[in-house]
Amino acid sequence: MPQDVPPSSGSQRPARQDVPPGRPRKGAASRRGSRLNLDQMHGRLLGVGMGFLAIYGAVALKATVATVLMPMEPEKRQIAPQVPEIPKSDPRGEMSGDFVLPTVKRATITDRTGQALALSLPVAQVYANPMELIDPADAADKLRKVLPQLDRDETIRRLSLKKQFVYLARDISPVQEIAINNLGIPGIYFEAGERRHYPLGRTAAQIMGSVDIDDHGIAGVERYFDKRLNSDKSPLRLSLDVRVQTVAHDELQAAKDEFSAIGASAIVMDVRTGEILAMVSLPDYDANDFGHAPSDARFNRAVTGMYEPGSTFKLQTAAMGLQLGVVHIWDRFSTIPIRVGRFTIRDMKTDHFAPWLSLPGVLAFSSNPAAAHIALDVGATRQQDWLRNMGFFNRVPVELPEAGRPLVPASRNWGISTVMTVGFGHGVAEPPLAIVRGTAATVNGGILLKPTLVARDTEDDSKPTPDADTAQLRPVAYRPGTDSDEIGAETPVGTRVLSEQTSALLRKLLRLDVTMGSGKSAEVPGYYVGGKTGTAEKIGAHGGYLKHVNVSAFTSVFPMNNPHYAVYVMLDSPQGTAATHGWTTAAWNAAPTVKKIISRVGPILNQFPDLTNKDAIDASLAIPMNPVVPAGYHALGPGNDPGDPRNQPHEPKTTSPKTKTQH
Repeated sequence: MPQDVPPSSGSQRPARQDVPPGRPRKGAASRRGSRLNLDQMHGRLLGVGMGFLAIYGAVALKATVATVLMPMEPEKRQIAPQVPEIPKSDPRGEMSGDFVLPTVKRATITDRTGQALALSLPVAQVYANPMELIDPADAADKLRKVLPQLDRDETIRRLSLKKQFVYLARDISPVQEIAINNLGIPGIYFEAGERRHYPLGRTAAQIMGSVDIDDHGIAGVERYFDKRLNSDKSPLRLSLDVRVQTVAHDELQAAKDEFSAIGASAIVMDVRTGEILAMVSLPDYDANDFGHAPSDARFNRAVTGMYEPGSTFKLQTAAMGLQLGVVHIWDRFSTIPIRVGRFTIRDMKTDHFAPWLSLPGVLAFSSNPAAAHIALDVGATRQQDWLRNMGFFNRVPVELPEAGRPLVPASRNWGISTVMTVGFGHGVAEPPLAIVRGTAATVNGGILLKPTLVARDTEDDSKPTPDADTAQLRPVAYRPGTDSDEIGAETPVGTRVLSEQTSALLRKLLRLDVTMGSGKSAEVPGYYVGGKTGTAEKIGAHGGYLKHVNVSAFTSVFPMNNPHYAVYVMLDSPQGTAATHGWTTAAWNAAPTVKKIISRVGPILNQFPDLTNKDAIDASLAIPMNPVVPAGYHALGPGNDPGDPRNQPHEPKTTSPKTKTQH
């Protein structure tokens, strides 16, 4: 029998104890209970996890739809404080009626078609609170990435100051504001502001003027309408037409360059309403750089410059004599030089007209002595009264602060020589706009208008002009005893200074000057231009007239059968050229420039040449150069001239004129 061997200590297992049947072991039961609890906990955790997964999935899906698949536009109230609204482009001016730039206080200025001439753009000022900054150098480097014009050392110095407020940059754009905001620099803030901008640059620069750093007007219409522009956001609509302004500018610049003039001016005005469609002064400047423009460029020659009008003033002398009944068109006046003391009044040359000229010839050939005789027939008192009533003694009432006061002799010095020299445009100095205003009154039925730079609600210029067969050759001014509705919006607002009969006669005389007189170079076929040349010697810095240094001008109106627009051109100190045979008078430079302007702006203003009815129109404007004296009248002429200087009393030598030879 095998011998019982006791198990070794290394491999001996504990003796198995018998468990009664039907009674579980204690260890197994405990393990099964723990496993059951774990399974339950895992189930609960899985359920909770799935719940969170469903919630986060729904949120993610919603965020994806809202931001990627179907993003919603943020409400303005949510982003307005951080992102300024960018104005929409409106090159055609279609929104001009209710176009208001956001976050700006100063109103837009437009021309009559809605083209923006001046507008304020939303900008921001960048400032900082240095006490909130952590690293000034790092902040300066980041800012220079957006604003490279910043000086790094100066910016660091300012950001290091023991202050709570320092300016860093002014007038930054909305794009730059957003870029700086995205840098996330603590202590950097923005202040809303605006900057005036002139999108057309040089166009009408002297008219627009400018504003200061506080957005207050300092020149031009910006200054004149300062209160209105800051209180009413609706656009200020000017009478200017940028198309006409551009044509006048280009042609005037070409003439200034061709004749080497030191300055020039051009004006286009509606003789029915007084609205100024173009006003150019050269040299000019970019309106966005007003602060750096030289004073000569900022000088508005159309309203601030004072020039002797020369023979353009003979139109006023003729109008004065006719209206007062002192002279008639058949009267004749001597062209023989007039000796006054040490000085002589003469014409430049007399080989093209007779020693005695009728009134049409005086204007057509522009005789100085003859105009002096007419002025003497009128007399000093009535001459002064006439010029005063025509506005030549006061500033032109236009919406420009720069409008200057004319230079006229004192009444006590208004002697015989002054009467004569003023009669042909010397001895007084007037702004070009005053000449245009006076010219308009002679052709529009006799109404002295108030020139304006503000668009009036008048008859639409786009309406076609009536045919010559149906159009009545009547003045556009209101006529007592007639129905005012017949004229409507064309009725000028002003003061009557001439009768309609005198105005109608003057239209014929002005037309004659272009067809047969000194203004031939201004003729534009089909436009029936009328006008008057004028050349005056300039006064030197130390007094006295400068020989061969002139101011040449041409004042005109078209069409003379139905006057609509006045066009004026002035050249300061033009030089002769080979094409002008060395002449510097208005017939060689100013008048041809007017012709070019009219031929280009006519179609723009819906005025088209009428050659079909030429014979009828010419007949309606015809006037003989030497009218027949009606029966029963004793015409002025040889042996019958009350204005003969030999019949006038002598005057103090201090008022004697210098020799006048221009016309």
